[in-house]
Amino acid sequence: MAGSRRRLILASASPRRRQLLADAGYEFDVVACDIDESSFSTEGLTLRQLAERLALAKAKNVAGRYPSCLVIGADTVVDFDGRLIGKPADAAEAETITRKLFSKPHKVITAVALVRESDSVEIVDSDSTTVYPKKMTDEQIAAHIAGGTWRGKAGAYAIREHGDEFVERIEGSLTNVMGLPMELLKRLMTSIP
Repeated sequence: MAGSRRRLILASASPRRRQLLADAGYEFDVVACDIDESSFSTEGLTLRQLAERLALAKAKNVAGRYPSCLVIGADTVVDFDGRLIGKPADAAEAETITRKLFSKPHKVITAVALVRESDSVEIVDSDSTTVYPKKMTDEQIAAHIAGGTWRGKAGAYAIREHGDEFVERIEGSLTNVMGLPMELLKRLMTSIP
């Protein structure tokens, strides 16, 4: 990897981010970052600023090991009435989050950071999408929790590319809700020499 300014690294172990990048035709390597997200203070930050700070920290963490490569870091947060909804720790928390989020519209914010240390590239920006959910029945919630797809997902769910039985509509980027806003990434990539 070392030595190539054109080498691209995704600083994320997320299969969805990996798939989105691959589907868009990017050639890249995956190097998971090693940061403790829970150690970042949210005090005084908007949720957008928090997502941007985390995305940048992830990119910098990996860029420090591969200074001549362009590293993509990303972070997704869910904004429910101005409150951060993170990844559930267990099934009980996933159920609480699901009941809350699927009661009314919420926002999904994904920040993207691009870092290449060898020539001081450091860019970060974010996108926001409003999700309008369908009302879920108790049976649907129970099936969702039992299915386990909430694990490791901000907001305890992952939207699918070809529609979702629990989402009425979205305003904004679908790939943003999936964890990597491809329109934003393309714009940021074109700004780098």
